[in-house]
Amino acid sequence: MPLLPFRGVWPTIAEDAFIAPGAMLIGDVRVGAGASIWYNTVLRADSESITIGARTNVQDGAVVHVDPGLPCVIGEDCTLGHGAIVHASTLGNRILVAMHATVLSGATIEDDVIIAAGAVVPEGKTIEGGVIVLGVPGKVARALREAERARIGVNAAVYVTLAQEHRASLQTAGIKLDRPRNPKTRL
Repeated sequence: MPLLPFRGVWPTIAEDAFIAPGAMLIGDVRVGAGASIWYNTVLRADSESITIGARTNVQDGAVVHVDPGLPCVIGEDCTLGHGAIVHASTLGNRILVAMHATVLSGATIEDDVIIAAGAVVPEGKTIEGGVIVLGVPGKVARALREAERARIGVNAAVYVTLAQEHRASLQTAGIKLDRPRNPKTRL
């Protein structure tokens, strides 16, 4: 799994975070405790930083990127589904960006939100907490039900455990998982 510097800045990864082989983390990417970055994802922080909160999972094929002046901040206990795109946005805690959904530059998503599969949150849009967003362009459809709200946290917890199992399985198979280099010593 390539962890690559950009302009001399390397990704910073918590010791217990899981970075799957095939994931690409470039530049000022900060991955929190218990987070997981899955196979064939790309997190490219070339003009601003990307922050991935604790226990957040960025699933296979997702892309996270930034714009000049617009970092990307993803809170704790979030899920970015397979093929999701989050671009230069701010996501609160307990957010589900479902499969192939897109969050465009400058958007802000408050806590406890589901962005439904395939939905597109427009540039600069603010989504209030506790809702589900559907469609293209994404619009608030309704308030989350308690079961939906609970499922977001359960999903994050499931992925923490799944990441530990993947790490163990890969290590048992003799596959070395890269650890972040020290940006000062490059070791």
